[in-house]
Amino acid sequence: MYQIENVLRPYAWGSTTAIAGLLGRPASGGPEAELWIGAHPDSPSTAVHPNGVTQPLDALIASDPLRSLGSESLAEFGPRLPFLTKLLAAEQPLSLQVHPSLDQAREGFARENAAGIPADAADRNYRDDNHKPEMIFALTPFKALCGFRSPAVSKDIFEHLAHVLDSAAIEVPDIINGVITDLGQPDEPAALKAAFSRLIQGGTDVSNAINEVVAVLSAGAPLEPHREALTAMVDINEAFPGDPGVLISLLLNHLSLEPGDVVYLPAGNVHAYLHGLGVEVMASSDNVLRGGLTPKHVDVPELLKTVRFEALGVPRIEASGTEFGQELYRPPFKEFQLQRIELGPGAEPVPLAQNGPAVVVVVSGSVMLDSPKSDLRLQRGAAAFIPDIEAPVNIHPVQGATDISVAFAVTTGLGN
Repeated sequence: MYQIENVLRPYAWGSTTAIAGLLGRPASGGPEAELWIGAHPDSPSTAVHPNGVTQPLDALIASDPLRSLGSESLAEFGPRLPFLTKLLAAEQPLSLQVHPSLDQAREGFARENAAGIPADAADRNYRDDNHKPEMIFALTPFKALCGFRSPAVSKDIFEHLAHVLDSAAIEVPDIINGVITDLGQPDEPAALKAAFSRLIQGGTDVSNAINEVVAVLSAGAPLEPHREALTAMVDINEAFPGDPGVLISLLLNHLSLEPGDVVYLPAGNVHAYLHGLGVEVMASSDNVLRGGLTPKHVDVPELLKTVRFEALGVPRIEASGTEFGQELYRPPFKEFQLQRIELGPGAEPVPLAQNGPAVVVVVSGSVMLDSPKSDLRLQRGAAAFIPDIEAPVNIHPVQGATDISVAFAVTTGLGN
């Protein structure tokens, strides 16, 4: 087993305090958006060998894939760690985005390589050939946009906007009337696609409409019965004034997670995290197609090919417990599953649920990991990579500990 040092991504939308506070270390003074825990080649963790020598985790795995990954993971996913874990802390909204399917990622990656687009080019859509299904475990109250709501509900919201503009003696913009017409189509996927496409391609017409709507709402126009959606829209506009994503947010489910709530996001699901701290797990990929709320590259034609235009309920995951007390969260993906392990002082060892490789991060207290081959102590804020060959691994509190210890562990979803 290897303690690992992880890479902090200082994106501008990140909180300056949340990740540091969770891990019990001083804040850096700048935004701390994501802590990457894994072997993605863009920001691999660094493994610390028992003799103190360090090595990038992707290189460690590549040196002996069978030992690190196990035969089943190696056969299913190839010689790479199939998942990536992050601590994510959003102080401001992230980009409105969607992730491609595996087939789309492979085709797009090959196409951009053939076109000679540099791997680090700002206008590149596909950074690798993998898909990126993901899930988020909320550590604090967490706000997000997630998937399309019913077109009928969105139509009611846009009709409300038209009404408040009309009541203020402001001519309703054509773009809003057009969206109302789009959402009234009887074919729900066609209605969603038409409204989304109109807004994302609307240019200055959308920006002007947003300015008028926000001005009227800020002047005291009624928000009910759509207070949550309209308040969020105004807040998003403060971060990204006039962006198409401001109005697109009204087409999406508004999600309020409490600590311990978990949702998963399959390919094609339009989403944006708005605020909060969580443990995010995904297939090991950095493929993101953005649709707004970002200064980064937006490729509208490619995005429209990727979005699934269907109204969906919020895809929540409930924990399944074990006889040993840990909580298991198993999304419908083979690449990963998450477990939360809470250990009181003097608790009995808990067998780590492990299918192939695993990573562990401790967010409270301290724990011991032990296997027939080795053991490793992890304090709050520390993380470890556990090769397949180390299984079975037990996790238990450090002897004499008086605090409750909490750790998250990620392994593959194979064998579920």
